[in-house]
Amino acid sequence: MARRRGLRRLAVLVLALALVAGGVYGAVFFLQRSETLVSERCTAVVGDVSGELAPDQAANAALITAVAVRRGLPPRAATIALATAMQESKLRNIGHGDHAGPDSRGLFQQRPSQGWGTEEQVMDPYYAANAFYDALLAIPDYESLDITEAAQRVQRSAHPLAYAQHESMGRSFASGLTGQAPGAVQCTLRSGNGSGDAAAMAASLKEAYGGLPSAIDGDAVLVETSGSQAWSVAQWAVANARALDVVRVEVAGRSWDRAARNGWQDASDPDAGVRIVMAPAVD
Repeated sequence: MARRRGLRRLAVLVLALALVAGGVYGAVFFLQRSETLVSERCTAVVGDVSGELAPDQAANAALITAVAVRRGLPPRAATIALATAMQESKLRNIGHGDHAGPDSRGLFQQRPSQGWGTEEQVMDPYYAANAFYDALLAIPDYESLDITEAAQRVQRSAHPLAYAQHESMGRSFASGLTGQAPGAVQCTLRSGNGSGDAAAMAASLKEAYGGLPSAIDGDAVLVETSGSQAWSVAQWAVANARALDVVRVEVAGRSWDRAARNGWQDASDPDAGVRIVMAPAVD
């Protein structure tokens, strides 16, 4: 009888352990599955104007806008540039042309044969954005023109009215990424598997904005700036979060947390300037 009770207890213990193990496996499977179900996207909402981009598109939009900020251009210039690049390349740095421009390349599908630069140059997003703004600034009244007209004067497209369809996206992302609309830009992303590189982040920041004072503090980059420029840098960092493995951004008493996926929230201990926290090194 005692032997039988012992076997029964052992069977109950084995069953309990199996249930615990199954629960752990199920929880891990659920978490892994939930990560794959996350729809990665970046949005910009400014009043009743909004836009949505894939993370790689948002990163290019952030660079184009940062160039405008660096040059001291108004948000209107960035709006026109973003609408143009969306129409020309879907905000992707493509290395091929089409029937209308067989040699066109890059974010703005600029043609080396029409004096935009070498193929290597127009495939450099920073060069391409500056080249676009140079041409836009040559139009004296560009700020007062409709977006589609301003874009057409620069691009000389075979489809001159096509740029207008991207106006809402251009306006919302330009407002957020120039820092004129704090907290407008946010991205919903999966957790990621890589580790961030603070030095690479600092180098990307320098390319986009020039010589902003910054310092590396462990896994974070601290940027000394304030006002709309601080919000521009912070939302640029969010737009680059997937590409550069950013997990948290803090600015002006607000924070964006990649894991929380709840947009911009009040920060418990706000720092001056912008703090960009990278994913820790993977052992």
